[in-house]
Amino acid sequence: MSDGERSVGEEPSQAVAALAAHGVAAAHEAYGRAGLLDAAIRPIQQGIRLAGPAVTVLCPGSDNLMIHMAVEQCHPGDVLVVATAPPGDASGVIGELLATSLRAHGVIAAVIDAGVRDVAALRAMGFPVWSRWITAQGTTKHGPGTVNRAVLCAGQEVAPGDIIVADDDGVACIAAASAVDVARAVVERVAHEDSIRPRLAAGELSADILGLRHAAGGVRIASGEQ
Repeated sequence: MSDGERSVGEEPSQAVAALAAHGVAAAHEAYGRAGLLDAAIRPIQQGIRLAGPAVTVLCPGSDNLMIHMAVEQCHPGDVLVVATAPPGDASGVIGELLATSLRAHGVIAAVIDAGVRDVAALRAMGFPVWSRWITAQGTTKHGPGTVNRAVLCAGQEVAPGDIIVADDDGVACIAAASAVDVARAVVERVAHEDSIRPRLAAGELSADILGLRHAAGGVRIASGEQ
């Protein structure tokens, strides 16, 4: 059941916007190479990059009652995060009807450590989903479960209000308390990358720009000459 409390809405919108703009890889690096969900969590669409606070759900295997119960806890800009017990259930816990309801309450995406169904309809309506499985397998609606309590989703602990960043590369979870600092580090990292990109395009070697020759000092590299 829901504990009735969330830590969402505290993070400055600029931090969420920066994380959304620069994506998962930058967020992951800026967060100390932490926060990535299992690589098996993949998008059903392409070209979508977003970020938002998590609404968390825990469902038993092959059951989605708690997702229905979570809808009224959602706010515009939220990302629904669904974990299952046992983890990685291969049932389609979200489909087109639930996505329609979630969208009506402002949810911008779902991240599911389980299956998704009605994929063609979800793509057509433009509702982004990252999931472990694509499957037509249906679910029961008996529960039990939880809403807006910390869950273990695809190998990462996700608390209500943590910032979920998702794009074609996967999904990362940034602790709510760290979001502002991570967003600042992301902006700095991207600015640095932007500064060296023209040099790489002009033919300079990354080994020189990044000072990597010392690190590679013990590595034998063939010149290609005979």
